[in-house]
Amino acid sequence: MADAASRLKGLLEQLLGAPLPLRIHAWDGSQAGPPDAPALVVRNRRALRRLLFKPGELGLARAWVAGDLDVEGDLYTALGRLSGLVWERGEDAPTLARSLRDPQVRSAVRGLFRLAGPPLPPTPPVEEVRRTRHLHTRRTDRRAISHHYDVGNDFYELVLGPSMVYSCAYWPAPEPEGTLEQAQHDKLELVSRKLALTPGQRLLDVGCGWGSMAIHAAREHGVGVVGITLSQEQAAYARKRVADEGLTDRVEIRVQDYRDVTDGPFDAISSIGMAEHVGADRYLEYARDLHALLEPGGRLLNHQIARRPQRDESTYEVDEFIDAYVFPDGELAPVGTTVTQLERAGFEVRDVEAIREHYALTLRRWVTNLEADWKRAVELAGYGRARVWRLYMAASALAFERNQIGVNQVLAVKTPQSGTSGMPLRARTWN
Repeated sequence: MADAASRLKGLLEQLLGAPLPLRIHAWDGSQAGPPDAPALVVRNRRALRRLLFKPGELGLARAWVAGDLDVEGDLYTALGRLSGLVWERGEDAPTLARSLRDPQVRSAVRGLFRLAGPPLPPTPPVEEVRRTRHLHTRRTDRRAISHHYDVGNDFYELVLGPSMVYSCAYWPAPEPEGTLEQAQHDKLELVSRKLALTPGQRLLDVGCGWGSMAIHAAREHGVGVVGITLSQEQAAYARKRVADEGLTDRVEIRVQDYRDVTDGPFDAISSIGMAEHVGADRYLEYARDLHALLEPGGRLLNHQIARRPQRDESTYEVDEFIDAYVFPDGELAPVGTTVTQLERAGFEVRDVEAIREHYALTLRRWVTNLEADWKRAVELAGYGRARVWRLYMAASALAFERNQIGVNQVLAVKTPQSGTSGMPLRARTWN
């Protein structure tokens, strides 16, 4: 089909009611659009069918994961320009249905169908998880964790680097200089200081990942640690690291649900990047379970991604791409909701530190690691899965930079009836 790019550009602009901010490279070799802009590469007409049969974010994600769509040029710039047309328009199925009443929109859709070829909906990529209700039972949580974390430890080593910490690093001020490994070490040390870890204490690390926090706490602060994860691959890797460090007498790694831990009390609990998997309906249960596992005066450090609050919270829906490809059953809550639930469970919340910009910096480093060894990443995780990780990390970096999502460390204490929290009068030093 001659000059597919110009036809596609015109139809998309007619449909969107706005100029297309990206250049189009079509499957027939034609190009159209701003010459200095990143290019949206439409490799085949199947990409159009994916978008027509599933308009919006999920259709774009399917086309990207399958390799039907690609970006030529800076990925961050392309995503930033696309966000205004897709992610920030706030269009859902009813909104799209209403827009089809517009004759211009209907005309554009008919033109896209003609350009797309035979009207058969393509099969979703194999990496897509069938979306279900977020029940957060032990079985569904185990399955969701396995989907995300049991991708292969070698793949995560490539992305995360030697620290093997899969959460926001803590970068120095005023400039984010230094290595990712040092910034992750500083984050683990920050958590340890907030928990006031001292030799001989017991720490429960909920969602221990590949064992980095458990090893740091035992090695640097002399505590005994129980680390729990639902991922068999993470547990095996963490146990080997613990043995290599000579810490088997101080660190135990279990494949265990937080709801099944019965050997408290602990002096401190760290939960770093795990609470996003708990779910809104289960969050109070999670908070109460951790409260019950602490000694009186014990501290909880809850490190958790947060979304912006909505005017009507009942309308909140989980991001389609993230739910289908990245974190099945993951749910985000506003930081105020998290604080309220922790307090309802009996905790006294003593400190909330927002470190949103730190996560943007961390994600950009992970993307750099992935892109620098792309061929091996594909060998380890598969073509589609590697593309999922590249898109989700780059898009997440932009979301953190634009304050669309945040991340917070909430320090809470199981303050006894005496009111003695054990906290210093000045817990923070501000620059």
